[in-house]
Amino acid sequence: MNHFETGIIDVTYLRENGFLPPEEREKKGPVAVIECIQEIPCDPCVGACKFDAITMDGINGIPHVDFVKCTGCMSCLKVCPGLAIFIQDKSKAKPSVTVPYEYLPLPVKGGTVTLLGRNGASLGSATVKFVLAADTVSRSSLISVEFDEPALCEQVRNIKVG
Repeated sequence: MNHFETGIIDVTYLRENGFLPPEEREKKGPVAVIECIQEIPCDPCVGACKFDAITMDGINGIPHVDFVKCTGCMSCLKVCPGLAIFIQDKSKAKPSVTVPYEYLPLPVKGGTVTLLGRNGASLGSATVKFVLAADTVSRSSLISVEFDEPALCEQVRNIKVG
């Protein structure tokens, strides 16, 4: 079954189609991963990127990240209404992922949360690295979590508090 049938994107599909950064780029610092794979009329991520790292072929195109230009600044993550952008960082001793989060209560910095995969299954626990509360522009809070296993960067797509 493919992701159009299951509703769950496979990491292999993302890697084979250029949605995930090359391994050498991952070691250089935070980088955006956009898992927006359907052609829909949406492009706030393109306008939000100050580095011109995100491009689309028209309003209905699929956004593509130029991983060389991307700095992982989170501007695109803040404005994505589809919660389809994540920032992953494998450059430090403890890898991390920053996810958009729209639930309450918010986790606290230093607290422990449950990591969730694309299908909602638990992937273990992690420490909250930072919390950026929602503002009037984003309406989503940004939660960064760190863990021990680098491979989780491609798997973690949400968290559970409590």
